[in-house]
Amino acid sequence: MAYSVDPKTKQIFVHYELWEDFHAGMWRTVPKDEEEVFRRMAIKFTGNHVLYGLAMMRVLSEWPNTCMHNLSNPSINRRAFIGHAACQLEINCPEYIVRQAWWKLTEEQRILADAEADKAITLWEQNRKLKGMSNYGSRDVIRLGYQTRLRLK
Repeated sequence: MAYSVDPKTKQIFVHYELWEDFHAGMWRTVPKDEEEVFRRMAIKFTGNHVLYGLAMMRVLSEWPNTCMHNLSNPSINRRAFIGHAACQLEINCPEYIVRQAWWKLTEEQRILADAEADKAITLWEQNRKLKGMSNYGSRDVIRLGYQTRLRLK
């Protein structure tokens, strides 16, 4: 089975071999001489909330397994996750460097970036609810449908 669901938390567990972020290298380390280059790129990229937000939306559409596993997890910082993933997808920057770059942003830049992350997370949650309805149906609608088909005399 490729995934499982925790019945209490509704968290979806996807095997790491199916994570797009894993294959893209989000969790890799780079040589020390490349870290500063990536850090400067990450500061510039995350400091532009418009581009950053667009990349977060790309993550939602291009990395469905990664999003399913991480955004359904109630115990992680989902804002940080979607931001780290956006940096990996857009500028090929590893997660640990994005964490370093985050603290080089101004407070205003962090607030704007968090707002973009909130938009992406909300969209993912809305899509999850819609897919849940179409995949599993609504029990109330099903019951009503059967009730209208009964021929009572």
